Amino acid sequence: MKRFICLIMAISILLAGCAPAKTTQTEISEQPGKYRTLLSPKNKLSIVRKPGAADYSFINPGKMKELPSYDPDLDEIWQIDLSSSDLTELDLSERLNDLLNASFDSKTQWPDKLPDGFDPQMLMELGKNPGLGVRELHKKGVTGKGIGIAIIDQSLLVDHVEYKEQLKLYEEIHCADEEAVIFGPVVASIAVGKTVGVAPEADLYYIAETHGDVKNGEFEWDLSWIAKSIDRIVEINKILPKGEKIRVISISLGVGGKMNGYEQVFDSIEKAKQEGIYTVYVDSDPYFGLGRDPLKSPDDITSFTIGDFWKNQRYENQRLLVPMDYRCTASPTGVDDYVFYKEGGMNWTVPYIAGLYALACQVNPDITPEDFWREAFSTSDTISVDNNSQEKLGKIVNPIKLIEKIGKIK
Repeated sequence: MKRFICLIMAISILLAGCAPAKTTQTEISEQPGKYRTLLSPKNKLSIVRKPGAADYSFINPGKMKELPSYDPDLDEIWQIDLSSSDLTELDLSERLNDLLNASFDSKTQWPDKLPDGFDPQMLMELGKNPGLGVRELHKKGVTGKGIGIAIIDQSLLVDHVEYKEQLKLYEEIHCADEEAVIFGPVVASIAVGKTVGVAPEADLYYIAETHGDVKNGEFEWDLSWIAKSIDRIVEINKILPKGEKIRVISISLGVGGKMNGYEQVFDSIEKAKQEGIYTVYVDSDPYFGLGRDPLKSPDDITSFTIGDFWKNQRYENQRLLVPMDYRCTASPTGVDDYVFYKEGGMNWTVPYIAGLYALACQVNPDITPEDFWREAFSTSDTISVDNNSQEKLGKIVNPIKLIEKIGKIK
């Protein structure tokens, strides 16, 4: 929870005032000193800015004197956040359950006394796996190669090893972020990361955007900037050669009627659709996220459980379920850094769906979103919940069956 609070504070500070970056690229400042819009030169693709790495040492400054305890009845995310923290003076040999419910990163310093069964590096390696047989598809050459994925989210650490080679474009439209922000590296690596991603050889086109404004000390939604970002992606797509087109846009945000500018977003989504580009956002389609036993392989379907954020909600088997919790992704703290998240959220599921769609487009260039969803449900699997044969967990996506089925569609 501490990181969540700190992030809200950091974002508020950024929104309150952010100096424009010096650049030789095309620059438009709608509100000087507050937001940036940086676009590539005409008919060229470029990385218009390189946001600096984030520093999360403020989360637990100094050497930690005590490890927080995990409360399963507390409805809070990231209760135990050990990112970039120094635990070297602690004896954690009896704290297995708390550590298995913690988030941490490459900069976390561990003590000598850890419980049996807790290996941070092993957990991170398991968490990098997109799961459910996706890596088997990669071995067969189904990697998203030749397919473009566009992402609209917060600022990106553009040189991270997970996606640097896949990144073809980085622009900013009405962006308040000065340094890289948590969600950018997460969504980019889940979509196209070379070890984390669903479509590791897909091309990535990224627009960093702030969907609102701070007025009178409060944040007000303005989704018109997302609409402008979608329109920009459509514009970019027109100059891409045949066989390298953008086929899907990933937006880790719910678009609702209480948000200013949502009508413009849907208009832009329709324009993108007319150009053969499918837009995925939170609740755009019937899908949800899965939890997982962190000690089991993500390729083992029985390792998956009900997602953490909806564990207390009534469950109905009407949505396609994809991996969400216990993921290890690129971190904004350094180009070689990774972060292990105990909880994900729907933000984590959107780029996963986008990556799957890219794989589908590779094996069948004529695929439509309607075909994709029909076959995703028809090839999905169902398992028992907590070994209780009376309660079922499904429909869980089966990427191998899905891609095989789509590849056969004429």
